[in-house]
Amino acid sequence: MRRIILTMGLSLAFLAGQAQTASDYIVKTKGAKKSVAPERTLAGGAPDAKQNEPKDFVGKYFQFQSLCDWKPGMKFMVMPEKYDLIVKTFCDENGKEVSSMTLRHQIMIYKGHSVSSEGHAHINFQCLGDNKMYYYEVPNGSFEDYCYGKMGVPTLAYLGDVDMARDKLMGKKLITKTTVYFVDTDYDSDGAKEVKVAANQEVTVTAVGVGTRSFPVKIIVEDAKGNEFFQNVALSKTNSGMRDDEFLLMDNSRHAFYGSFSVLDDMMAVTGSHNDYLGKAIHTKYVTGMITKGDGRERTVRVPKLTTFIIDGINAHRDDGYVTLSLTEMDSRRQYFKDVIFYTPEDVVLDAAEKEKYFGYLFAMGEGLERQTSQAARAAIRAGRVIAGMSEDEVQLAVGEPDRTAEDNTGRYDWIYLRSKGKLLIVHFGRNGLVQSYNTAMDSQKKQPAKKTVRKKTTNSKSSGWQSRPGTPLTK
Repeated sequence: MRRIILTMGLSLAFLAGQAQTASDYIVKTKGAKKSVAPERTLAGGAPDAKQNEPKDFVGKYFQFQSLCDWKPGMKFMVMPEKYDLIVKTFCDENGKEVSSMTLRHQIMIYKGHSVSSEGHAHINFQCLGDNKMYYYEVPNGSFEDYCYGKMGVPTLAYLGDVDMARDKLMGKKLITKTTVYFVDTDYDSDGAKEVKVAANQEVTVTAVGVGTRSFPVKIIVEDAKGNEFFQNVALSKTNSGMRDDEFLLMDNSRHAFYGSFSVLDDMMAVTGSHNDYLGKAIHTKYVTGMITKGDGRERTVRVPKLTTFIIDGINAHRDDGYVTLSLTEMDSRRQYFKDVIFYTPEDVVLDAAEKEKYFGYLFAMGEGLERQTSQAARAAIRAGRVIAGMSEDEVQLAVGEPDRTAEDNTGRYDWIYLRSKGKLLIVHFGRNGLVQSYNTAMDSQKKQPAKKTVRKKTTNSKSSGWQSRPGTPLTK
């Protein structure tokens, strides 16, 4: 009797410990509503793959594991999507189909493959939650025929990537490379909302957990203001169920690791011919977006055509072919940052958005248009503020392109900027194209934004030529 009680006690302890290990892979950003606090414990296990030594971060630590090369002991987590609730993935030892929701968030250990008495190929797993065996039946053909494709086993997110990412990224500095990330809205489900984030800002990794089958690694980062957001990314792409070319699609590109992040340690100083550009004057040939910092804040602003900069720093990325230019604007002495590729593709027709990526298309050597900028305006631009007497270009350099514009029949017009908590910054221009005044107000059009109208530049404006957004017609 004692032996039976002892055995039952050990079994319960084992199952409880494994359930806690599974829950430790679920991480959330700040603010997710928590209805029941899950127990937490330290995650067990370690990565099981030998790593090559390529130059870039992903290639060095995250090797693709083809299903043909899976080794017993590899860890996965069941992360079903809506489709998986209709088409069941696993069967138990008795051959009975099991609901994917029943196995949701369970850790599955790969146990090899076999052939049933009916000749069907099975891919076998042990579930750590209930210590039972399950299998996935290959739809057609042998295991060898099936494993060479990238289909893999549905619902399973590869935890080897999560464990390695925790080891290599926790507490590390990354650079944001896109503007779309997510925050969790609910602790007990996968609810999340999209948030806009400035590109090229430094962030710190605060948590790493499981994401989805296609994008298994959920990386939570925190910016300088304490805001947390995350991206689900694919690293080795093991069992992602996606072809490499599918990651090039617009919606998926940010879910490839380098589509969302650069590793700060992987940035290196530019050598060779790039050093010849340091200290040189350049000017913009087109209106373009840049990152700038002022008054303790970081923002993206639209920089006018013919704006002159001095190149005071060049940092190359090891991973994506870009360099980050540190630029000082000639008049205001404000610092800006822009990612560009230095080489120019030959015999390739590029659209406006593509051209903006290349240094040779976006910039020309030497100074652009000389502007009459007052000392007060330069100080305001550096701080990211608007003051009376500014031109359109100076306002854009200070606070960016407006979200809306409005004008009356006297030639006066307003630039309207959306601010946090429904507030607006309204900049009032006179008929001479200079700022008369500015004020803040609540956004009465928040629920039903007014259609944007954009005014043509007046002939007596001292602005060097503010341009509308691409594709936005000028009103007459």
